[in-house]
Amino acid sequence: MPGKNRGQQNFEKTLGRFRDYGQDRVFRFWDRLDEQQRQRLLDQATAVDLATLERTHAAATGRTGSRPPKLEAVPIVRLPSHGGDAAAAERAFERGSQGLAEGRVAALVVAGGQATRLGFDGPKGAYPVGPISERTLFEQQAQKIRGLRRRSGHPLPWYIMTSAATDVATRALFADNDSFGLPSEDVTFFQQGMVQSLDFEGRMMLERPDRIFENPNGHGGSLTALLSSGALDDIERRGVDTVFYYQVDNPLIRIADPTYLGFHLEAEAEMSCKVIRKCDPMEKVGVVARADGKIGVIEYSEIDDEHRFATDENGELEFWAGNAAIHIFSTAFIRRVAEHADEFLPYHASAKRIPTIDDEGRPVQPSEPNGRKLERFVFDALGAARPVCLIEGDRSLEYSPIKNAEGTDSPTSARRDLIAAYRSWLDTAGIELPKGGVAIEIDHSRVDGPDEARQLGIRRCAEAGETIRVQAREDA
Repeated sequence: MPGKNRGQQNFEKTLGRFRDYGQDRVFRFWDRLDEQQRQRLLDQATAVDLATLERTHAAATGRTGSRPPKLEAVPIVRLPSHGGDAAAAERAFERGSQGLAEGRVAALVVAGGQATRLGFDGPKGAYPVGPISERTLFEQQAQKIRGLRRRSGHPLPWYIMTSAATDVATRALFADNDSFGLPSEDVTFFQQGMVQSLDFEGRMMLERPDRIFENPNGHGGSLTALLSSGALDDIERRGVDTVFYYQVDNPLIRIADPTYLGFHLEAEAEMSCKVIRKCDPMEKVGVVARADGKIGVIEYSEIDDEHRFATDENGELEFWAGNAAIHIFSTAFIRRVAEHADEFLPYHASAKRIPTIDDEGRPVQPSEPNGRKLERFVFDALGAARPVCLIEGDRSLEYSPIKNAEGTDSPTSARRDLIAAYRSWLDTAGIELPKGGVAIEIDHSRVDGPDEARQLGIRRCAEAGETIRVQAREDA
C-alpha cells in the first residue's frame, strides 16, 4: 500500500492539532476544496499558535464584565487659554524645536484602516480631504512633514503602519506620487499583525470555506510591529530616541508639535498623551484618568454615570480629558513594552459583527454581533510608563477625526473644521479674506500656523498664489 504524500501528512497533523483545541470546524469544508484552496487554508492554519490564541481569548474574555475601576482625575498641563503657564509653554516650544533640530524625532502614523464606512474603496489615508484640491490625508500629512523638515533643518523620518488590507494600495499610492515630495529613504512602511476572530463559543470563524477570518490586532499592535518588522532598529540606527504617534484619520493633527515634544522631553517621560476637552458627558471618547491607582484610558462604555457626570467645584466635568490618540514614546520604552507585550498590551475582546459563512458555505453579513475581535490598545502602555506626561490640546485646531460617513466626525465636519482653523490662522496674521462664504486651503509645507502666515508678508490671500487657495463655497 503506497504511503501517504507529504501534503496529506501535513493536513492530518494539523487537523489533529486543531482537534485537540476544539478548532477542527475550520476544516469542515475540506472535501469541497480544490488543491489550491486546500493549500491556502492549510498554510494559514499551520501558522496559528493555538495555545497562545486560547490563552489570549480566555484572558481577554475574563476581563469582560469585571467590576468598574475606581477612578481619580489626574493632573494635566493646561493650555495657557485655560489657565496654563504661558512661559512654560514657550520654554517647551524651544525645547521641542531643539529636539527636532537635533534629529531626535520620528513620526509614526497608524494607517491600517480602510475607508469602507465612508463609501470609499481604499486605505483611509488615501481619502480626499482637501476643501478645494481634495488632496488626500496622506498628501496633507506629507506637506506637514516637509514643513517640519524645512523649519528644523533636519530629516523627520516617517513610519507608516499598514495592514494586510491596505499595504499594497498604500505603497502604490506613495510610489505613484513620488512619496509626496519626501525622500523615499525617509518613508518606511511596515505591517501590523493579524489575529483570528472567535465566535461566542470560542471557535475560530471562517471568512470563506478556504480562509479563517482574521482582523488587524489593534493600534497597540503598532508597537509590537515596530519591533518585529525591524523598523524600531532602523529608528534607533538613525539616532532617534523620540517617536510621535498619531492616527491617519485626523486632518487637524499637529505632527511633532514642538510644544508637546518639549513638555515630553522636559519631563523625561517614557510616554505622553495629548487630551482634548470632551464636548459633553455623553461623547463617545475614552477619558484619561487614574484607574485603580494606574494612569490609563477608560473607554466611554466603561464609565458609570457617577463618574461620567461628576463635576468639580467650578461646575466643570471632573473627567473631561478625552483621549485624542496622540502620543509620544521614548524608543527605549517602545522596545520594553513590545518585548513584554502580553504584560503591558493585553488583548481585549470586543463583540462585533463579523462577516462569515453558514453551514452551507454561503456568505453571512450579520445584523448583530456574532463574535469577538481581539485587539491590543496602544494606550494600555500608559500604565507601564514612568513617568507619564499629560497635556491639553486645542480641540478646534488639533482634533477633527474622520470616522463616520455623515454627521459628527465625518468628512463634512473635518473639512468645516479645517476651513475654520485656516480662517483663524489668517485672521491672527492679519491677512484679509474675500467677503462671503469661502472654502480655504493652505499648503502645510509652506504655512502651518499663524506665525508662518504672517511671515508671508502679504495683506490679501490673492497675493499668496498656490500657498493659500480660496474658493466660493456652493453652500454659502
